[in-house]
Formats: sequence, structure tokens, C-alpha cells
Amino acid sequence: MSKPLVVITGASSGFGAQMAEIFNQQGYPLLLLARRTECILSLPLNFQNVMIEKVDVTDKLAFQQAIEKAVAKFGPVDLLVNNAGVMLLGNVTSQDATQWQQMLDVNIMGVLNGIQIVLNKMIDQRHGTIINISSLAGKKTFRNHVAYVASKFGVHGLTETIREEVSDKNVRICLVAPGAAETELLSHTTDRQSQKDYTAWKETMGGITLDPKVVAQTVQFIYEMPQEVTIREIDLAATAQDS
Repeated sequence: MSKPLVVITGASSGFGAQMAEIFNQQGYPLLLLARRTECILSLPLNFQNVMIEKVDVTDKLAFQQAIEKAVAKFGPVDLLVNNAGVMLLGNVTSQDATQWQQMLDVNIMGVLNGIQIVLNKMIDQRHGTIINISSLAGKKTFRNHVAYVASKFGVHGLTETIREEVSDKNVRICLVAPGAAETELLSHTTDRQSQKDYTAWKETMGGITLDPKVVAQTVQFIYEMPQEVTIREIDLAATAQDS
């Protein structure tokens, strides 16, 4: 019996790339979305059942068209992982407001776009799972993370609200909130002092934070539970992270 379609946004690096590898190894057909598709092509995947589309999740039409294309080939989406995100650190007194808007657009609107594109079909089928990748910054505050924190608190709120709305439709809405991890997120930050402070904080943990592979394994664990079981939220971080 063939396996159902898995869609992963932000699949070019970090958590998304690790998820792509895990689900690919398990034989799931994949739609991998990213702005840097060339990075996906360098991943150690069996590309036989993999569709790659260059999509910015804030472009809802392009997002929808990519999913429709994959559905036509592989069948309905059974898992959507809203993983695409951006973290631009800076102090509220000086950070460029365009960076605030970028985080709100990608981290919140991108997630809402993905959910709306697949949710009605999942409700009709009474089957499906959506896993939103948030952050510990979605439930606690960190200095110089103000707009990022706001966006991730938003992801926590929208996830729980939609979960309540579709719980009687046998559709699962779940959330994974990682702490600091070995991804490219910090490289997006243009504020040098924020980068310096973050690196110094990371050194208090021995210089090594969460392995992205563990986050991907967590997503797999949530998805492979029986459909009648929803793991609503998992928070995880390196043991050495005390905040």
C-alpha cells in the first residue's frame, strides 16, 4: 500500500532538511518547498517520489498551486509541516520595522496560508495532520527577540485555536517548540550586537545547541501516532539550555 503525501515547507536546511531525509527514508512521497531549491537538490534523498517547488510561503497562490500539483501526482496531503520561518533579532528601540513585518508575514501568515490550503480537504476526508514548528520563544520571552517572540506566540495561539475548531473532524493540529538549535536562523540577523549576544549565550551551553535531527524525529513521532491521538505540543531543547 502506497504511503500518503507529506508536504514540508522550509525544506532547504535545518529542521526541514532533516524532516525531508527521515520521511524520504520511510518511503513517503514528498512535496518540498523552499526559496532555495538548489539546497534541496544537494540533500541525500531518493528523488523518485519527491517534488520540489520554489515557493515563498507568503505567496499564497504559488503555495496553493504547488500543493495542487503534488496532489495531482501523489494524492491528498496527509501531513503538512509548516516549518518555514525567519528569525531577525534586534532591540525594539532600533530595529527596522520592515524586519518586524517580514517575521510576521513568514512566521504567521505563511503558516495560516498553508493551513487554509489543506484544511478543508482534510476535514472532508476526516483525516490529516498539520504540525506547526514554533519555538520556545512562543511561550516565553528572550531579550532582543521582540518581534520574533510576538510571531511565535501567534503560532502557538493559532495552532491551539484551530485544533479546538477541528478536533471533532478527526484532523490533528499539533505544535513543536524547539529551543536554540544548530540551524541557519541566526545568520538571518543583521544586528551585530544581537548576533554577538546570542553567540555569547550559546557559549554558556558549551557552544552546542539542539541537533535539528531530533526535531525531525519529534515530528515523525507525532505523525506516526494513531489518528485518534493528538500530541498537542512538544517543547524540547538542549539539556544545557536553562531558559
